[in-house]
Amino acid sequence: MDDTQFRQWQALLESRTGVCVGEQRKLFLQTSLCARMREKQMTDYQTYYEHVTQGPIGAIEWSALLDNVTVRETSFMRHRPSFDCVARHLQQRMTNASDKRPLHLWSVGCASGEEAYSLAITSAQCLRSAGRDETDFGIWASDISPKALQQGRVAEYSAARLGGLTQTERSTWFRALRDERYAVIPALRDRVCFTRLNILELAQAPIRELDIIFCQNLLIYFRRWRRRDLLNMLASRLAPGGMLIIGLGEIVDWKNPLLERVPDDRVQAYVRRESNGSLE
Repeated sequence: MDDTQFRQWQALLESRTGVCVGEQRKLFLQTSLCARMREKQMTDYQTYYEHVTQGPIGAIEWSALLDNVTVRETSFMRHRPSFDCVARHLQQRMTNASDKRPLHLWSVGCASGEEAYSLAITSAQCLRSAGRDETDFGIWASDISPKALQQGRVAEYSAARLGGLTQTERSTWFRALRDERYAVIPALRDRVCFTRLNILELAQAPIRELDIIFCQNLLIYFRRWRRRDLLNMLASRLAPGGMLIIGLGEIVDWKNPLLERVPDDRVQAYVRRESNGSLE
């Protein structure tokens, strides 16, 4: 792949997904493209680029290529302090005995579902501790990759992906399969709805009034100005008192008048104020 071809693929990925592939990730891009090109029996980057960008057949191929260039490695409770922060927030809200509405959560950029099911485990455990129905919640799990979403719907994972869970969590929320694999129990799996969403089309997403929005290890792939725009849109989707959690350090210079930062150096989380402000 020469420099001109690299810039061409860079521009295509950013325009269609928002993902910015820098020079340091050129090898990753080449490897991802080559894997798909071998399946299509193509050896030339330019020929494949023209195939991907032409007509309905190109659109189908683009959808398949996304599985190679966007799916991220993840695991259950990947950053435990963030899920502990969610638990504390939900427990505090549940102390209000008059608020018995179901919980609504959103895993943005959910990949193959580990993050969404981690939120489901957290929610169910909080509801159980509060003496409420542990199924009284729903989670939207969105991603751009059809293959990743299908893996999430199947809800079967290798033992290695469960490393962040306690033994009690494993035995409570999973059923052991053969070959060191585990399945999420149906009662938990049925609370998660997987849906395809390109983050660049966030403004059209009909998801609002959320108690929790969890968006980690996604914003780092976007330019700073786009991160700010996306976060402002996510902030507007929170219900009053709802929480937005992003990856620690994913953005350092962003403020939104709707939100107040959670005073915990282990996480980067924000709570929507009960009274609305206006965007800066």
